[in-house]
Amino acid sequence: MDKISLPERPDWRETAREVGFTFADMHGEPYWEESSAYRFDLRQIEDDIEDPATELHAMCREAVAAITASEALIARMGIPEAHRDLVVDSWRRNEPEIYGRFDLAYDGRGPAKLLEYNADTPTSLYESASFQWQWLEDQLQAGVLPEGSDQFNGIHEALVERFGALFARGTDLHFTAIGGNPEDYATVEAMGWAAREAGMGAHYSDLDKIGISRDGQFVDAEDRVIGTPFKLYPWEDLLADDYARHIAGGGCMFLEPAWKALVSNKAILPVLWQMFEGHPNLLPAYFADDVADALVANGRPDRAVAASFDRAAAALRRGHVVKPIFSREGAGISIVEEGTVTEATAPGDYDRHPRIVQAYHPLPEFDGFHPVIGAWIVGGSCAGMGVREDRARITQDLSRFKPHFIAA
Repeated sequence: MDKISLPERPDWRETAREVGFTFADMHGEPYWEESSAYRFDLRQIEDDIEDPATELHAMCREAVAAITASEALIARMGIPEAHRDLVVDSWRRNEPEIYGRFDLAYDGRGPAKLLEYNADTPTSLYESASFQWQWLEDQLQAGVLPEGSDQFNGIHEALVERFGALFARGTDLHFTAIGGNPEDYATVEAMGWAAREAGMGAHYSDLDKIGISRDGQFVDAEDRVIGTPFKLYPWEDLLADDYARHIAGGGCMFLEPAWKALVSNKAILPVLWQMFEGHPNLLPAYFADDVADALVANGRPDRAVAASFDRAAAALRRGHVVKPIFSREGAGISIVEEGTVTEATAPGDYDRHPRIVQAYHPLPEFDGFHPVIGAWIVGGSCAGMGVREDRARITQDLSRFKPHFIAA
């Protein structure tokens, strides 16, 4: 894994405008940045990213099965009590999933470490699936990249295949997001593009234009009944909304399904560690309340958690990260090293949520930037990746997207 300086395509901004990539620059700073790219070899991709990400996804599904079978566990996941049955029923009825994105810390040597799973509303899909592939083709044609260079990127094709496997041709799907957000719209349009290629009808509607008919069905602005909505809106927010009371009787099959509220939730991290302690791609992680109990006399958590914490205590003292169980774009995260907060982000609207504690695993550094690997899951398999980097050690909403390529 290397970071290689490369000449930019002279017309890439014009190309971005033509294809609707309007957020390639945001707030006066580059978001898409191609004056350099990350180079990987095929072994790193296959052995350290693709296969582990696919395995991690299967482990997450095992964790969901355990959570939905345990009242004690689901109570710790931050799901409103009134909607826990909705989430559990979604899993038990095997409602299908489409996609997700693991954020991995990886330095080229491995093993990659799971930081979190964006399993409900992951963005950067368009950049990963489409614009960086165009970059690869253009730079190969220009002779900038070595002949035979490739990219780990079958995301679009996997999405087309996934939609085709789940729905009959001609099925109408609705794609929704909060209006006025170009990044969200690009993600939704990338999904709609794949659905249309699979033979689906794909209709877009701003989220605030969706209503409820007199008989309790969801309808769009043109009064079309919504049977299968893809919603780029987090389940934790939707379940806190007044509209949530209409979900059970609305007759919709949501994409992503309600059980993804358990997987896109950072509370999945201590559950994974409890189930698969010592797995090479996991970091020790605990509910913050359990950590507090373990450090106070006569306040120990249950024996299994206490024993696990004892094994991880030295690593956690050296460094750990405190995260709200629900947060987006790096908000509300603190890095603590030797008892001192060394980096933190503003909490945004997430300060009210419970927290987890995860062992700190430093991101690598290349030219003053810290990259995070975004490994995309489609269906049940890893189908491609994107790389984002930041000068800070906590990846946030304006962190730069960098293209990557595979070469010997």
